[in-house]
Amino acid sequence: MLRELGYCSDMTATPRPAEFSFIGRIPVTEVFPVIEDGRWPTKAVVGETIPIRATVFREGHDAFAATAILVRPDGTDGPRANMYEIAMGLNRYEARLTPDEPGAWSFRVEGWSDPYATWKHDATLKVHAGVDVELMLEEGARLLLRAAEVPTRSKGGVNTLNYAASVLRDTSRNPYERLDAGLNISVQNELAALPLRDMVSPSATYPLQVDRQRALFGSWYEIFPRSLGAYFDGEKWVSGTLASATQQLDRIAAMGFDVLYLTPVSPIGYTNRKGKNNTLTALEGDPGSPYGIGSDAGGHDAIHPDLGTFADFDALVERAGQLGMEVALDLALQCSPDHPWVKEHPEWFTVLADGSIAYAENPPKKYQDIYPLNFDNDPEGIYQAIYDVVVTWINHGVKIFRVDNPHTKPLPFWQRLIKQIGEEYPDVFFLAEAFTKPAMMRTLGMIGFQQSYTYYAWRNAKWELEQYLHELSHDTAHVLRPAFWPTTHDILTPFMSWGKEGAFKLRAVLAATLSPTWGIYSGYELAESVPRPGYEEQIDNEKYEYKPRDFEAARGNGIEQLLTDLNRIRHQHPALAQLRDITFHTTTNDSLIAYSKRVRAEESLDGREDIVLTVVNLDPYNTVEGEVLLNLPAVGLPGNADGSRPVVKAVDELNGGEYYWSGSNYVRLDPHEGRFAHVFNITRL
Repeated sequence: MLRELGYCSDMTATPRPAEFSFIGRIPVTEVFPVIEDGRWPTKAVVGETIPIRATVFREGHDAFAATAILVRPDGTDGPRANMYEIAMGLNRYEARLTPDEPGAWSFRVEGWSDPYATWKHDATLKVHAGVDVELMLEEGARLLLRAAEVPTRSKGGVNTLNYAASVLRDTSRNPYERLDAGLNISVQNELAALPLRDMVSPSATYPLQVDRQRALFGSWYEIFPRSLGAYFDGEKWVSGTLASATQQLDRIAAMGFDVLYLTPVSPIGYTNRKGKNNTLTALEGDPGSPYGIGSDAGGHDAIHPDLGTFADFDALVERAGQLGMEVALDLALQCSPDHPWVKEHPEWFTVLADGSIAYAENPPKKYQDIYPLNFDNDPEGIYQAIYDVVVTWINHGVKIFRVDNPHTKPLPFWQRLIKQIGEEYPDVFFLAEAFTKPAMMRTLGMIGFQQSYTYYAWRNAKWELEQYLHELSHDTAHVLRPAFWPTTHDILTPFMSWGKEGAFKLRAVLAATLSPTWGIYSGYELAESVPRPGYEEQIDNEKYEYKPRDFEAARGNGIEQLLTDLNRIRHQHPALAQLRDITFHTTTNDSLIAYSKRVRAEESLDGREDIVLTVVNLDPYNTVEGEVLLNLPAVGLPGNADGSRPVVKAVDELNGGEYYWSGSNYVRLDPHEGRFAHVFNITRL
């Protein structure tokens, strides 16, 4: 069983190449989006429009076409669309299709000979040249009569085609009138909707995993539960609890967040416990890192006694649900030296030559308070133990797991776990916290992770953002779903430290409007931006101490209101809930970035078009002004306007201002006036 799943003790399971097959008469090649020739499923969510592309061609000069088809989880054909050429002369075709339910879908592309298009081309030339006139008209009549016999043709369509065929054969009319009957727009529309397809040549059928919408779109808020309600009683710190954290959920929900992310809530070990700012020696009362999991109070499937009980956890999950939020939980697969597994299963760890167990390292960082699991020792035992941990939390209402450092564990382990959990609990998904090399990040997505952290925190310049979003939205959207976090409890970039409140505001706007999933770490509202010397992380890091915050006192800086506005805008605009359709517009100032997202009317669930244009000042301190040159086709308008007349109405969703824009438009954004971005709702005039 393990070997079949690609996970075995010696990690030598060998994948098999695709079997030999003949090419079709109308060849279909280079199908996209496909992962490793269909070895793993492409990603999508319910309601997400997927661009399906293929190279399609044929021998000779007869006309051909292609159709993209989604196959439902029950094996029946679902939505289909005729494909259109997107690279003239290169035989590259595309169709856009939308799955409407979760499950294990698939898709294929069919190339086919188009006898009507061939006849239309040849007959037009020959009849007007007086060559083979009667022969061409009779060929057309026979073709239309054959098309009328397609079983799914409507009665009206049959009548249209039969009548045109009769006119084509009516020798009492002149040849041009007869030809026009075969070329009539009603005939062309009928054969466009239900074409006569010869020599149908399907591609392979490729897997497509369709998840629930939260796997693509969500606003996350991260908390350390022990800090919410913690206080100093004059002698020592008293931990906050799950119950005190529950009391603060209303404020978080009021800002529009729909995912509440909890750092680990399990017992914390005492051996080698870290003190404040990651010092090697903890003082009395230091709570230790929640990532040093395990003590005599239990391991990964237990709750820290200071936080409360499973009844308290269940109450928090229930209250979050009442407020429209679901709970995500950290899954950190490492152990404190005091973890029960260390005593019960010492073979699950790496024993060094001196007899000691190796602790975790991520040079130059060292984590003396945790032991990493060695998945080469008893992989089946480790797998079953972790599976049981995940199921324990699922049974207590957790449907999202933020996985800590998945790139330090074997990929076959993740592939097996995510596959099994997905089959047994289809609503559960996993976010990979993997700030590592691109190959590893993409492959984690390929083998099953539904979401991934990204390099967004380090992309600050206009060209960096444009280049990175092109990659995420066009090149890897079928593999890796991005989550944009300006900061985390581990990451405080130099830009955020230097930029202070201005940086926190503009980076929130970018994250919330560029990526369908974004998140902030508690304290973002206060613009906490003092780094620990020599590290890209905050001073007085919450991983090692209690950190209660006065959110009321921070409201004057406007960040909490901004977060609320951004989440409101996100929920009002379907364009911001999708990843694949984003266009960057030219600006005359490199400190000014402009981009639009669009949902076409024919692809939306309610039949309405939605266009959001965002313009952001990338300088946290200084006023920036310049021109925004609209890419008019990207907002559904033809050509390039000369700037002399308005072509769109732009309503700023942040402040209600209305503007009428043409091809070229002046923008001035002054942080000192509280204006650092526009988020426009665009409607065409």
